[in-house]
Amino acid sequence: MQSSAFALSPSIPLLRSRNSNPNPRCRILSTFSAVKPSVAPIRGCGASGGLRTVSPRLGGWVQALSSSPSPRQQDLVVRASSVPESAGESSTKSSELMQTLLLGSLFGLWYLFNIYFNIYNKQVLKVFPNPLTITTCQFLIGTVFVLFVWTTNLYRRPKITSSQLLAILPLAIVHTLGNLFTNMSLGKVAVSFTHTIKAMEPFFSVLLSALFLGEQPSVWVLFSLAPIVGGVALASMTEASFNWAGFWSAMASNLTFQSRNVLSKKVMVKREESLDNINLFSIITIMSLLLLAPVTFFVEGVKFTPSYLQSAGLNLKQIYVRSLIAGLCFHAYQQVSYMILSRVSPVTHSVGNCVKRVVVIVTSVLFFRTPVSPINSIGTGIALAGVFLYSRVKRIKPKTA
Repeated sequence: MQSSAFALSPSIPLLRSRNSNPNPRCRILSTFSAVKPSVAPIRGCGASGGLRTVSPRLGGWVQALSSSPSPRQQDLVVRASSVPESAGESSTKSSELMQTLLLGSLFGLWYLFNIYFNIYNKQVLKVFPNPLTITTCQFLIGTVFVLFVWTTNLYRRPKITSSQLLAILPLAIVHTLGNLFTNMSLGKVAVSFTHTIKAMEPFFSVLLSALFLGEQPSVWVLFSLAPIVGGVALASMTEASFNWAGFWSAMASNLTFQSRNVLSKKVMVKREESLDNINLFSIITIMSLLLLAPVTFFVEGVKFTPSYLQSAGLNLKQIYVRSLIAGLCFHAYQQVSYMILSRVSPVTHSVGNCVKRVVVIVTSVLFFRTPVSPINSIGTGIALAGVFLYSRVKRIKPKTA
């Protein structure tokens, strides 16, 4: 009989003994091993036949009768065994397995959404080279999704003050610029080359942290930056789709995204319980739409209407469907990224981001049949290896006096 808690009643005989006792209550000598404190108090009888209460805190061996029971009392024993340790270990292993499977699924979704975003986004930008309009549409799709989630209470709507919005505004500005520059680069060069240049993000992170936060990089961090810079330079010299507009747009994307990370450290946002990373990203998405929509209207005009697309000889349904999928994947992969970051360390997340970049580069090369020379492949590989090395050496903490 296995149990973790018992409520013993005198009217229920638990075990009949070959020796009887006039008092039916004096039949129980409870022996417990490692029973939890939730056990109800047990009433037993001493040598005199009177009742006494045993404390419910039954850690180790607890004797319900007198300290020196008679042989007759010792013969009347109910053995109640607790849940074995193996059962607890099995439950713990099962829980750990479920957490590992959940984390693996999130990483898979992160990569999958990113792959679909880059493929469909590139297909749209090739036939509709208006990065301002495309970026605005992606923020619009993300905003509609956020409002739907908040309205239906699928996720708690945050309570935010005007001072918090003012502190978030710089983050929204650089977030808007970062995504705009990424789309500008994707429209000019191959997807694989854009992501190879974006491998330079650690370089800008170290540079901006040193300039604005006063963080001095270690020797190992500086050592890891060398293959990143060298690999990107080697890949750029041999890239078939290379042009300066695409190159500098990707570099500007690196600068703005890393500026966002530095600002998030420098500008301390007072968060309430409801303003977690996911809600913070949601608010930034809405603010980015409000910032970019007027600029798009004055610079590119309203060009995403059915009449304009048909006059340009474009497939209306194809453009809209691909743009919708790209916008949903754009918002989804960033949301999943924040979910992963809440479960793992920043270093682990950085390693996962490096692997994600490799997956996106390989997938885009295969899908678009991008011509890649051996030297270009070597340069890309060196740069990505440097990013991986950088993420590992960030674990090394400088020794303090």
